[in-house]
Amino acid sequence: MQAATLIAPAKINLHLEILGLRDDGYHELRTLFYPVPLPCDLIEVMPSPDDDFYIRCAERPELETTSNILYKAWKTFGEATGFRPGIFVALTKRIPMGGGLGGGSSDAAALLKWLNREAGGKGLPLQTMIALAAQLGADVPFFLLDGPAWAGGIGEELTPAEVDLSGATLVLACPDIHVNTAWAFRAWDEKYAAAGPQESLTSDWGDTKNPSPVSPREMTNDFESIVFEKHPSLRDIKQTLLAHGAEHAAMSGSGASLFGIYRDRGSATSAVQALEKQGIEIFQVDCP
Repeated sequence: MQAATLIAPAKINLHLEILGLRDDGYHELRTLFYPVPLPCDLIEVMPSPDDDFYIRCAERPELETTSNILYKAWKTFGEATGFRPGIFVALTKRIPMGGGLGGGSSDAAALLKWLNREAGGKGLPLQTMIALAAQLGADVPFFLLDGPAWAGGIGEELTPAEVDLSGATLVLACPDIHVNTAWAFRAWDEKYAAAGPQESLTSDWGDTKNPSPVSPREMTNDFESIVFEKHPSLRDIKQTLLAHGAEHAAMSGSGASLFGIYRDRGSATSAVQALEKQGIEIFQVDCP
C-alpha cells in the first residue's frame, strides 16, 4: 500500500425541501446536491506501522479522536469487508465546519472510495457502498457519485441529475457562523412538523432532461426561514448576492454558507468584493 493524497470536494444544495418527520425519527428530504471543487479538504493517507488508525489535523486538533467520521468510515468498511489496513491520516480542513457544505461527509466518502480501491477482491459494488455510507451520515452517499444528484429519503436515495450550469460563475459565501444541523431540524419541527408532510414545489423538475435551476420557485431551501430568524446577517448576505446580479441565491444545507449563481462574471466579482469587505470568506468558482 502506497501513500495517497485524496481530495474531498464540497457540495451545495441547489434545492432542499423537508417533507416531514418520519416514524423512525429522521426527516424525509428532497434535495438537489451539486458538487463544487472549492473549498476542498485534503486527506493524506500513509501506511502505519501497525494495524491501527491514526489521525492528525493541525487546523482542528479536536478532530483527532475516534469520534471523527474518518475513523468511523475506516472501522465500518473494515467490519463490512474484513479489509482494515493500518493507516495514518493527515487531514487538512479547508471546508468550513457547520457551513452546510458537507465537509465531514465528503472526507468519509473520499476515504471509503480509497479503501474500496485498495481492497481489491474484497471491494464492494456501488450500491453496497451507498448503503454503507448511509450508516455514517445522510450526505455521505452523494459524495460516492461523480456529479449532481437528486436525493430522497434521508439523503440515501440518489438519482443522477443532468444539471447544466456551464458558463456560470458560482460565488460561495462562508461567514464565520456555525449552524448545528440537529438544532435546525428541531427548530423546523417545532414550527412546521405539526402541519404534516409538505407539498413539493418541484415534483416534476427532476424528471426532465437537462434540468437547469432557472426558476426562483424551484431554488429554495426550507431551512432558510428557521436559520435566518436566528442569524439575520445571513439574510443580508443573500440579499447582497442578489443585489449584485445573482440569477439565484440560496443557503446550502442547514447553513451557514450561501451561494449565488451568476451568468455575468463581472457581477460575480463585484459580489465577491462587496462581501470580502465585510470580512466574509469567499470562494469563486467558474462552472465548466
